[in-house]
Order: sequence, then C-alpha cells, then structure tokens
Amino acid sequence: MYSDSELLFPIYAVPHLKDLRGPAWRKVVERVMKLEDGHPEALALSLMMIQLDGCLTCEADSYKAMRGCVACAMQNIKRFKGSDRDLIKRYRDALKEVEAYIGDHSNGNSKA
Repeated sequence: MYSDSELLFPIYAVPHLKDLRGPAWRKVVERVMKLEDGHPEALALSLMMIQLDGCLTCEADSYKAMRGCVACAMQNIKRFKGSDRDLIKRYRDALKEVEAYIGDHSNGNSKA
C-alpha cells in the first residue's frame, strides 16, 4: 500500500529530476548527482526540494506520501510554475543558506 516515503526529501530521488525541465536544470541535477550526499550543493538541492515539496508538513497517510517521495518530487518539478531560471535561483538561494549555516557552525561557532 505505501510507497517509498521518507521524512524529508531523499537524495536517491535526485536522478529522477534530471529530465523534467530544460538543459540548465539538467546541468544542475547532473552536477549534484556526482557529489557526496553531505556536499553543500547536494544539501542545497535537498533543502530546495524539501521546501518545494512541503516535506515538513507531509503526513504518512497523505495521498502524496502514499505515492512516495520520488513521485512527489517529480510532480512538483514538472508543475513548478516558474521558469527554469526561477527554479535554479531557488537552488542557489538554498545553497547560500546551507553555506551560511555551515559557516556559522564550523569550528565550534554554534549560534544555536
């Protein structure tokens, strides 16, 4: 009954996003696919997808959770109303957020 659903956007879903938009988007996804899971760019794409997909409010018994994370992510990328440029801007904004977080928490400088 239940498909493959995670608590947050899973990195294994990234390759499924590659051919859903134009060449600029494909280039971003292909780059991230080559990186380690913990690389800032991989984390940024995950963060962007968590925000876009609404992972924080997804319920285990919801329709989208039952379909699984890959299907949800693919649907949200396909249905994204903005241009590829807008989508990539969201990714770059997420990357800035990740880099700022890493900078704030490196060398024991936690602000939490």
